[in-house]
Amino acid sequence: MSGVIPAPGANSSGSKFKRRSYTPIADINVTPLVDVMLVLLIIFMVTAPLLQVGVPVDLPKTSASQVGGKDEPMVVSVNSQGEVFLGETKYDIAELGAKLKAVHEEKPDQRVFMRGDKSVDYGKMMEVMGVVIDSGFRQLGLLGEQAQALGRGTVTPAAPGQTAPRAPQAPAQSQPPAPAPRR
Repeated sequence: MSGVIPAPGANSSGSKFKRRSYTPIADINVTPLVDVMLVLLIIFMVTAPLLQVGVPVDLPKTSASQVGGKDEPMVVSVNSQGEVFLGETKYDIAELGAKLKAVHEEKPDQRVFMRGDKSVDYGKMMEVMGVVIDSGFRQLGLLGEQAQALGRGTVTPAAPGQTAPRAPQAPAQSQPPAPAPRR
């Protein structure tokens, strides 16, 4: 048998031990919510760079400033194997010309940007550029990655009709002769 042991000198009806009554807590525990939100934030931060759209192309570096615009341009890409893409769709040169002519009839002032892998043959890039120009597009730009500051001089963009100034060349560093070994 279990029961309450009364204190000496106390009767069993008026015991010192009282039964506790529990009331539910009306507060919300937000710790699990914060934990879940932080995990989701980390997941989105890791996966966001992987969601970039486009054809993988290793762009050459440039120090030219970016060109701004108000509408989304079309992008013609040439990958390292010489395959030509309009957006993410692969086309042959003849199909690309027909597609670009159809787009030019719809939007004659559309901008076209070209991306070419730095290992692509120059002749291939000129061939694709010729198809774009023959389709009627006159606003054509070449894309490249922004060059990081490598200790070279800054180059300012030239106005139309002028040549761009050359970056200052570092003086040639001559190596001092190595000391002769002692015997």
